[in-house]
Amino acid sequence: MKSAVIVFPGSNCDRDLAVAIEEVSGQAPAMVWHRESELPADLDLIAIPGGFSYGDYLRSGAMAAQSPVMQAVKDAASRGVAVLGICNGFQILTEAGLLPGALMRNAGISFVCRDVPLTVENSQSVFTSRYQAGQAITIPVAHHDGNFTADEATLDRLEGEGRVAFRYAGPVNGSARDIAGIVNEAGNVLGMMPHPERMIGPAHGGNDGRLLFEGLIEALA
Repeated sequence: MKSAVIVFPGSNCDRDLAVAIEEVSGQAPAMVWHRESELPADLDLIAIPGGFSYGDYLRSGAMAAQSPVMQAVKDAASRGVAVLGICNGFQILTEAGLLPGALMRNAGISFVCRDVPLTVENSQSVFTSRYQAGQAITIPVAHHDGNFTADEATLDRLEGEGRVAFRYAGPVNGSARDIAGIVNEAGNVLGMMPHPERMIGPAHGGNDGRLLFEGLIEALA
């Protein structure tokens, strides 16, 4: 599997994500600086990591969404290449228009950093095929702006089309309908606030995040 991790000024989870991908796939991803206007050829997966791109100025992800590399990411996504955005990556995907909604300041205006219980809502995407629908998993979160917000019509459409991938099992950050992750209409773009790359083995406290990468790599092989 050929993959790339996009690196923005302020990314701080890019190495974590690269390590997870290499450990599960056996192949190190290319690290692509945000100023590049082209991506490596024949990619199977593009991963956008967490962090604080551009210091989270304006709305989180808004400036990063204008980086030159994002046009190449959009073009690749339109061709069916899998795109995974985690935490700040999810924020960037919404700001770039690859996913609906926006990620706003957490309810209570507090940074949340802890393991949280999730429910797998959709096990039919390339990202969730190793899970069962309704499965309870635990994945860490670490964010200040993870409050997923969208109008009611958009929320109803996401629910009706089965595009909610993960849901918080209880209140975490004020997200509408406790949504923790969503996919696009085609199912090849996933944005999620929790960090699966931080739960890939016993040293991390469990394998619940590893299942996402295993299923993804299996689906793309």
